[in-house]
Amino acid sequence: MGTTASNEGRVQPRRATRRRWWAAVAGAGTLVLSACAGQTPSGDGHQVGGEANLQLPDLGSVKFVGLPGDVLLALGLVVCALGLVFGLVTYRQLRAMPAHHSMREISELIYRTCKTYLVQQGRFLLLLWAFIATIIIVYYLFLVGFGVGRTAIVIGFSLVGMAGSYAVAWYGIRVNTFANSRAAHASLGGRPYPLHDIPMRAGMSVGMVLISVELAMMLVILVFLPGEIAGACFIGFAIGESLGAAALRIAGGIFTKIADIGADLMKIVLGIREDDARNPGVIADCVGDNAGDSVGPSADGFETYGVTGVALITFVLLGVPDPTMQVALLVWLFVVRAVMLVGSGISYFVNHAITRRRHRDSVDMDFESPLTSLVWLTSVICIAATFGTSALLLTGMGDGLWWKLSLIVSCGTLAGALIPELVKVFTSPNAKHTREVVVSSSKGGASLNILSGLVAGNFSAYWIGLAIAGLMSVAYWISNLGLGDLMLAPAVFAFGLVAFGFLGLGPVTIAVDSYGPVTDNAQSVFELSRIEDLGVDDELETEFGAAPDHERAKFLLESNDGAGNTFKATAKPVLIGTAVVGATTMIFSIMMGLTEKLTENVDKLSLLHAPFLLGLIVGGAVIYWFTGASIQAVTTGAYRAVEYIGANIRLDGTTRASTKDSSKVVEICTRYAQKGMLNIFLGIFFATLAFAFVEPFFFIGYLISMALFGLFQAIFMANAGGAWDNAKKLVEVDLAAKGTPLHAATVVGDTVGDPYKDTSSVALNPVIKFTTLFGLLAVELALALAHQGLGNLTTALAVVFGLASMYFAFRSFHGMRIGEEIEDLDVSEGAVATAEHS
Repeated sequence: MGTTASNEGRVQPRRATRRRWWAAVAGAGTLVLSACAGQTPSGDGHQVGGEANLQLPDLGSVKFVGLPGDVLLALGLVVCALGLVFGLVTYRQLRAMPAHHSMREISELIYRTCKTYLVQQGRFLLLLWAFIATIIIVYYLFLVGFGVGRTAIVIGFSLVGMAGSYAVAWYGIRVNTFANSRAAHASLGGRPYPLHDIPMRAGMSVGMVLISVELAMMLVILVFLPGEIAGACFIGFAIGESLGAAALRIAGGIFTKIADIGADLMKIVLGIREDDARNPGVIADCVGDNAGDSVGPSADGFETYGVTGVALITFVLLGVPDPTMQVALLVWLFVVRAVMLVGSGISYFVNHAITRRRHRDSVDMDFESPLTSLVWLTSVICIAATFGTSALLLTGMGDGLWWKLSLIVSCGTLAGALIPELVKVFTSPNAKHTREVVVSSSKGGASLNILSGLVAGNFSAYWIGLAIAGLMSVAYWISNLGLGDLMLAPAVFAFGLVAFGFLGLGPVTIAVDSYGPVTDNAQSVFELSRIEDLGVDDELETEFGAAPDHERAKFLLESNDGAGNTFKATAKPVLIGTAVVGATTMIFSIMMGLTEKLTENVDKLSLLHAPFLLGLIVGGAVIYWFTGASIQAVTTGAYRAVEYIGANIRLDGTTRASTKDSSKVVEICTRYAQKGMLNIFLGIFFATLAFAFVEPFFFIGYLISMALFGLFQAIFMANAGGAWDNAKKLVEVDLAAKGTPLHAATVVGDTVGDPYKDTSSVALNPVIKFTTLFGLLAVELALALAHQGLGNLTTALAVVFGLASMYFAFRSFHGMRIGEEIEDLDVSEGAVATAEHS
C-alpha cells in the first residue's frame, strides 16, 4: 500500500497540470481573437465562410413518383420513427427477460459505474467543445461577418451533433448492460441459441436506434430548415458529432485496455481464473468493455453515418452545376438511405426466423454462422433495394444514370459484406492465421505468439487493401461512363458513394459490433455472480426443466465470446474504410475552394509542388505519433492498475473484491484515459490549425497522407489484435488449457493486441474525420486572414500552433511516463511482485 501511495505521489497534481494546459490553450486562443477582432470580410472576390455558405436548392421543385422531393424526404421520417419503435420495443423485451437476481445486481453495478464514467466524459467533452466553439466564433462572427444569429446556428448544431454521439453511446451501454445478465442467465439452460439471440437483439436495437436518430436529424435539416442556413447547420453538426466520437473513442479505448490488461495479467501472476470475483480489476474490465466496445463504436458509427452524408451533400452542391440534378441526387441519396434502413430490418427478421428454426433446439451451434448470414443477406437485400429505388427515382434523369449510380453504391454495399469475410481469414478461431499463433506459442512462448500475430495483421492489410482498391477501381470505371457530363470530378463522387454503400449495412454493422461487448460481459457476469456457490440449482432446474450444468454454461459463454471477438474485428475495417473514402470526398471540397472549382492552381496538387509532398510526409508522421501516444496512455495506466491490484488483492478469507478496491481501479482507468485523451486531442487540434496555416496545399497533402497511413495502420493493428485475442480463446475453449504456460503465452500476446485493436486502430477513424472536418474551417480561417493582408500573422500563428502541437505531442510521452527510474527497480521481485498472495 505504501509503495502505491508513493508512486501515485510522483504523478504531477492534476489540477496544477490542467491549469498549465488551459493557460497554453487560452493564450493561443486570445492571440487569434486579438488578431481577428474587428476585421471584416475581404472585398477581393474571395468568398469567406466556405461550406457554411452553401445553400440547398428548392427540394420541392422536382417531383418523384408524383410527389415533390421535400415531401418524399419527409416520409423518410416515418421510416426513422419505425426504426426507433423497433429499437425501443426490443429494449423493453430485453429488460423483461429473466435473469437471476445475483446476475442482475452485477449488471446494474456495471451500468452504474459506466454511467458515472459517461457523466465525467460528458463534462470533459464540453471542455473540449469550448476549443472548437472559440474557433467557430472567431471565424464566422469576426471574419466572415455571419452575425450573432447565424454563428449561433453553427454553434448550436455542433452541440446537437456532439449530443447525438453522446446520447446514442449512453443508449448503447444501457441496452448492453441489460443484455449481459440475460445472456449469462440463459447459458444455464445449456442451449446455445438463446446465447446468440440475446446479444443479437441488443445489437440490432442499438443499430436501428443509432441510424434512425442520425437519419432523422439529417432529414430535419434538409426538409424543415431554410435552405440558406443548411450549410451552416450541416458543417456545425458534422464537426460536433466528429468531436464527440473522437473523444469517446480515444478515452474509451484507453480506459478499456488499462482495465483489461490489469485484469488479465493477474491470471498469469496469481494463477486465478478468468473474471475471478476476488480480482478488483474485473469490474473495471466490465466497465471498459462498454466504454471501449459499446460507447466508442456507437458514437463512431453515429458520426461516420452523418459525416459521410455531409460530405456527399457538399460534393453535390459544389460539383454539380445543374440545380435540377442537385435536387435529384440529394433526394435519391436520402431515400436510398431510408430504404436501406428498412432493408436492414427485414434482413434481421428473415435471418432471425431462419436461425431460430435451425438452432432453437440445437445442442451445439456455430455462433459465427448466423452473424455471417445476416451480413450477407443484408448486403443482397440492400443492393436489390438500391437498384429498385434508383430505377423508380432516376429513370429519365440521364442516360442510364440510375443503374450507374446503383452499381457504384453496390460496390460499397458488397464491400460491407466482403471485408468481414477477409477479416475472418485473419481473426476467426477457425482461421489458419489464428491457429498459427497458437501453434507457434506452444514452442516459442510469448515471443513467437507476438510475431505470428504481427504476421496476421500485416497480411490482412495487404488483402483488405487490395479489396478496397479493387472495388473503388470498379466505381472509378463506372464514373467514367458519362458522369463527367453531369458533374466535376465524377471519380470523387463515386468514391463517396462507395462509402455510402458501406454504410447501407449500418444497423447490421453496428449490431454485430455490439454483439461482442455483450458476450464478453456475459462471461464476467456469470463468474462475478458466483451462481455456482449460491445453492440455487433447484430453483434453476424448475425454470429450465433440467439441472444447470455450470461447466457447460461457461463453455458456451466462452465459445460465443470468440464469435463476438471475430465480429468486433469485422466492423473495424468497415468503419475505417468509410472514414478514408468519406474523407476523400471532404478533401475534394477543400480542393474545390482552393482551385476555384478546378480552374486555378491545379498544378499544386502534385508531387512537383514541394509543400504538397511535405504534407504527405508529415501526415504519416502524425499517424505514428498518435499510435504511440494512445498506447503510452494504456501502458502507464495499466502499470498503475496492475500495481494497485497486486498490492491490494486478497485471495484468502474473501469471495469478492471490496467495492472500494474495485472503484479505485475504475478511478485509475478514468484518470489516465482522460489525461491521455487530452494530450492527444490538443495535439491533433493544434496540428490541424498549424498545418492549415502553413500552406493550404501542404494541408491537403497532410490530410491525404493521414487517410492512407491511417487506413493501413488501423487494419494492421485491428487484425493483429483480433488474431491474438482469439488465439487465447482457442487455448481456453478448444484446448481447455487454462493455467498452462501455453495459456500464459497467449495472454501476453492478447495484452499486446488489446491496445492495438481497441485503442489505437479504432480511434484513427474519428481522428481522421475530425481532422478533415475541422480542417475545412481551419483552411478557410487561414485564407481569410491572408486575403486581408495578414499573411505574416498567418505564418506567426502557424508557428505558435505548431509549437503548441509539439508541446502536447511531447507531453503525450513525457507527461504520461510511469515516473520510476530503472535504477530504483527491485528486479528480484519481478515486474508484478505479489508473492504474499501466491
